[in-house]
Amino acid sequence: MRFPWRLNYDLTKYIIKNNLNKVEKYPLVLMLEPTHLCNLTCSGCGRIREYANTINDMMSLDDCLKSVDECPAPVVTITGGEPFLYPHIYELVQGILDRGRHIMFCTNAVLMEESIKKMQPHPNLTFNVHMDGLEQTHDRILERKGCFKTGMAAIKAAKAKGFRVCTNTTIFTDTDLVEIEMLFQQLEELGVDGILVAPGFSYEAVEEEKQFLVRLEIEKKFRQVYEMSKKHRFWSTPMYLRFLKGEKKLQCTPWGNPTRNPQGWKAPCYLITDGHYPTFKEMMEQVNWDSYGVGKDPRCAQCMMHCGFEPTVVTEVGKSPKDILEMMLWNLS
Repeated sequence: MRFPWRLNYDLTKYIIKNNLNKVEKYPLVLMLEPTHLCNLTCSGCGRIREYANTINDMMSLDDCLKSVDECPAPVVTITGGEPFLYPHIYELVQGILDRGRHIMFCTNAVLMEESIKKMQPHPNLTFNVHMDGLEQTHDRILERKGCFKTGMAAIKAAKAKGFRVCTNTTIFTDTDLVEIEMLFQQLEELGVDGILVAPGFSYEAVEEEKQFLVRLEIEKKFRQVYEMSKKHRFWSTPMYLRFLKGEKKLQCTPWGNPTRNPQGWKAPCYLITDGHYPTFKEMMEQVNWDSYGVGKDPRCAQCMMHCGFEPTVVTEVGKSPKDILEMMLWNLS
């Protein structure tokens, strides 16, 4: 099975429960950002720019766990910033696991090899390591020499200790897809459990950067990426990949992956900030969700972001027997 069986079971049970209760809008993944501090200054990162004036602010451990309790999503992505810089990170991880949630721990891996010495593998814990190319490319994007070697060493150490590890690769305008396939081969030789791939997007915080893709460029690049998915252990779903290559039409589900950070509940989505709300309930009830998406808000025109469209896959896949079969075969492969 491609995804851990417990994650499959908990997600399926959660989705069925919401459907039976006729809940129209419900979250699937809570994107928790306890801090925006980072030990890197990656050119494509909007967080360190958007929150430059509040970069030193942090959520308390109590606020983090309260947010997990507020939001019923079965999966919590711990992100940032760099989560290993958060002083209560080990207590936070344990608190989330004690609540029966699944954790996707996103990291640039600079501190990972040393930090995991204080952690133990858990069926609900997955490390998600950012890897954007082979050594020269990855170090250039992260703007620090040695990051590629550090990341690969951290992955190797984590797998040796028994942790589940996936990787996340962003495809930019100048990304060499031959190099990316070579990267995937090296990662699989290290034993990574899954590979996530997504296009890079320009948005307000980084609109001056030139490496981001527009929709037609995304579709062209991802026709090749889709072919790679037939040979490698992708965790990006086949329907999402078909959407990225222009074959499938999907609408965004902005409430599917809500973001909580030191300023509050960020709305409407990971990329756009029209406000922060004090509670998850207030955000869900007060945001005019129908005003966002392609064709509704010009800021959404080029977006094909996984955190907006992968949740859509969950609702779309059940509408077609063909899509259901595709997902089942993919997950069992």
